[in-house]
Amino acid sequence: MSILHMVKLALVSALYVVFTVIVHPLSYGAVQFRFAEILVLLCFFRKDYAISIIIGCFIANLFSPILLYDITFGTFHTIMSVILIGKSKQLWVAALVPVILMPIIGLELTIALKLPFFITTLTCMLGEAAVLLLIGVPLFTILRKNNGFLQLIEANQNWEKK
Repeated sequence: MSILHMVKLALVSALYVVFTVIVHPLSYGAVQFRFAEILVLLCFFRKDYAISIIIGCFIANLFSPILLYDITFGTFHTIMSVILIGKSKQLWVAALVPVILMPIIGLELTIALKLPFFITTLTCMLGEAAVLLLIGVPLFTILRKNNGFLQLIEANQNWEKK
């Protein structure tokens, strides 16, 4: 792995943290719009971005009001999501993975904050779906057609050279 690629991985981690913390009230709790989650779709094009996303999520969760729960459950959710996204062959399926795994966060919030599991899971799923399906998929559908972008992220799967 080149130093340049390691810098790119570190930059993605930093972006995840910044995009999460800058909109702190929207990134944590029963209704979440964690815009940094768009970055998980990088794993669709190159699996090793999983490292960046996991580290970024872990660091971002250090700012959570339910610190230990978010570090444990949130980071576990991210690990499972990025592994499965890296194995996906269709972008919209990749975007659905974190949404489908959202009961992990619903359970976290039920345990930590005594919130109702089904409603909390549903609100988290809706927030994740909004971010990934309404913003992430259209954005990455456009970006995957851009050779400059694909070269920048050093994509090595799920794209065709033009």
